[in-house]
Amino acid sequence: MQNYYSTVDDIILTFSDIEEDKNGFDAIRFRFERKNASAYDFAEGKLPENQIYESYGFSDRELIEMQEYIRNNSFLIWEIAHERDEK
Repeated sequence: MQNYYSTVDDIILTFSDIEEDKNGFDAIRFRFERKNASAYDFAEGKLPENQIYESYGFSDRELIEMQEYIRNNSFLIWEIAHERDEK
Protein backbone atom coordinates (compact mmCIF):
# COMPACT_ATOMS: atom_id res chain seq x y z
CA MET A 1 0.00 0.00 0.00
CA GLN A 2 1.32 3.41 -0.92
CA ASN A 3 -0.31 5.73 1.61
CA TYR A 4 0.05 5.65 5.35
CA TYR A 5 -2.94 7.07 7.20
CA SER A 6 -2.85 6.31 10.92
CA THR A 7 -1.79 4.11 13.80
CA VAL A 8 -4.35 3.48 16.56
CA ASP A 9 -3.75 0.92 19.32
CA ASP A 10 -0.75 -0.44 17.36
CA ILE A 11 -2.97 -1.06 14.32
CA ILE A 12 -1.64 0.60 11.17
CA LEU A 13 -3.97 1.69 8.37
CA THR A 14 -2.55 2.07 4.88
CA PHE A 15 -4.33 2.48 1.57
CA SER A 16 -3.69 2.52 -2.16
CA ASP A 17 -3.95 5.33 -4.64
CA ILE A 18 -7.21 5.54 -6.57
CA GLU A 19 -7.46 2.57 -8.91
CA GLU A 20 -9.99 1.43 -11.46
CA ASP A 21 -11.86 -1.71 -10.37
CA LYS A 22 -12.97 -4.48 -12.71
CA ASN A 23 -16.21 -2.60 -13.44
CA GLY A 24 -14.43 0.62 -14.38
CA PHE A 25 -15.25 2.50 -11.14
CA ASP A 26 -12.80 4.30 -8.86
CA ALA A 27 -11.73 2.24 -5.85
CA ILE A 28 -9.19 2.37 -3.03
CA ARG A 29 -7.83 -0.75 -1.34
CA PHE A 30 -7.11 -0.46 2.39
CA ARG A 31 -5.24 -2.62 4.89
CA PHE A 32 -5.20 -2.70 8.68
CA GLU A 33 -2.15 -4.44 10.11
CA ARG A 34 -0.92 -5.31 13.61
CA LYS A 35 2.21 -7.20 14.61
CA ASN A 36 1.54 -10.32 16.65
CA ALA A 37 3.90 -12.83 18.29
CA SER A 38 4.79 -14.64 15.07
CA ALA A 39 3.82 -12.40 12.14
CA TYR A 40 0.98 -9.95 11.43
CA ASP A 41 -2.77 -9.77 11.87
CA PHE A 42 -4.43 -8.06 8.92
CA ALA A 43 -7.74 -6.96 7.49
CA GLU A 44 -8.13 -5.86 3.88
CA GLY A 45 -11.00 -4.18 2.14
CA LYS A 46 -12.04 -1.69 -0.48
CA LEU A 47 -13.66 1.72 -0.74
CA PRO A 48 -16.29 2.80 -1.63
CA GLU A 49 -17.87 -0.42 -0.33
CA ASN A 50 -16.31 0.13 3.12
CA GLN A 51 -16.24 -3.64 3.48
CA ILE A 52 -13.47 -5.87 4.78
CA TYR A 53 -13.19 -8.88 2.46
CA GLU A 54 -10.23 -10.73 3.98
CA SER A 55 -8.81 -10.85 7.50
CA TYR A 56 -6.68 -12.86 9.87
CA GLY A 57 -6.14 -12.53 13.62
CA PHE A 58 -8.68 -9.81 14.45
CA SER A 59 -11.79 -10.50 16.51
CA ASP A 60 -15.28 -9.89 15.13
CA ARG A 61 -15.57 -6.86 17.42
CA GLU A 62 -12.30 -5.41 16.12
CA LEU A 63 -13.44 -5.91 12.51
CA ILE A 64 -16.68 -4.04 13.26
CA GLU A 65 -14.68 -1.20 14.81
CA MET A 66 -12.39 -1.08 11.76
CA GLN A 67 -15.34 -0.86 9.38
CA GLU A 68 -16.73 1.99 11.48
CA TYR A 69 -13.33 3.71 11.41
CA ILE A 70 -13.16 3.39 7.62
CA ARG A 71 -16.71 4.71 7.25
CA ASN A 72 -15.92 7.70 9.50
CA ASN A 73 -12.66 8.51 7.69
CA SER A 74 -13.45 7.55 4.10
CA PHE A 75 -13.87 11.16 3.00
CA LEU A 76 -10.33 12.02 4.17
CA ILE A 77 -8.90 8.87 2.61
CA TRP A 78 -10.49 9.75 -0.75
CA GLU A 79 -9.14 13.30 -0.48
CA ILE A 80 -5.59 12.12 0.23
CA ALA A 81 -5.68 9.57 -2.58
CA HIS A 82 -7.14 12.13 -4.97
CA GLU A 83 -4.39 14.66 -4.15
CA ARG A 84 -1.72 12.02 -4.80
CA ASP A 85 -3.45 11.03 -8.03
CA GLU A 86 -3.15 14.64 -9.33
CA LYS A 87 0.63 14.74 -8.88
